[in-house]
Amino acid sequence: MDIQPQLIVELAFLGICTGFLAGLLGIGGGMIMVPFITIMLSHRGVSPDLAVKMAIATSMATIIFTSVSSVRAHHKRGAVRWDLVKGLAPGIVLGGAIASMGVFAFLKGSSLAVFFGLFVGFSATQMFLDKKPAPTRQIPGTAGLVGAGGLIGFFSGLVGAGGGFISVPFMTWCNVSIHNAVATSAALGFPIAVANVAGYVISGMSVQGLPDDAFGYIWVPALVVIAACSVFTAPLGAKAAHKLPVKKLKRVFASILYVLASYMLYKGLNS
Repeated sequence: MDIQPQLIVELAFLGICTGFLAGLLGIGGGMIMVPFITIMLSHRGVSPDLAVKMAIATSMATIIFTSVSSVRAHHKRGAVRWDLVKGLAPGIVLGGAIASMGVFAFLKGSSLAVFFGLFVGFSATQMFLDKKPAPTRQIPGTAGLVGAGGLIGFFSGLVGAGGGFISVPFMTWCNVSIHNAVATSAALGFPIAVANVAGYVISGMSVQGLPDDAFGYIWVPALVVIAACSVFTAPLGAKAAHKLPVKKLKRVFASILYVLASYMLYKGLNS
């Protein structure tokens, strides 16, 4: 697949937007990246089934880089609960491995597109209503954290997202302040991404029909350009969050997510 200047511009714009929105609204860029990367790959002759899988895998790979940038900022403010990161990480790695090397490889791209559309629709509703679970219990023990981490890693691996829409509600439900929950969720993005990306690469190595510039299911040009741009714009979004009406912006963004979710549902149901 030839890397044309137009493609680089498209990917750079996508990286700039996703990085800024991630910093501004505290969400990962996967819910934006996956639909647009799917469209780009489809227009370049990749089969619909592979396009969806590559989009999910590539979106997850960018989180390796953006999470490092985000965690540094949160850690400087002392907001990351590293005890929770250590407790959840083993389950995350296990759940991510099961998703990326097992379920992901066997599911059709159309099924993943439908699941992604439903997940994003649910996440958009959470964002639109700005609902936060009532803190009703304490952090569970080791087994409970491993189990919760497993679910976070598993579902993140199927949709190419950093898990914030699962981990943040879980932590606030367990009486962790929203400030600490968001910061800790950003730190969890790294083990989520590393575990799943390793699985995407291994499970994709034997797949036929992938473009020449793919590494397993990872679309390398998109990873390089999007990661390079989003790392620079995420801090700008974080600064803007202190000056802009974030609650109103979340509702606008949720409306956009409904459109993207509808596209992926359409793509999945009509493949």
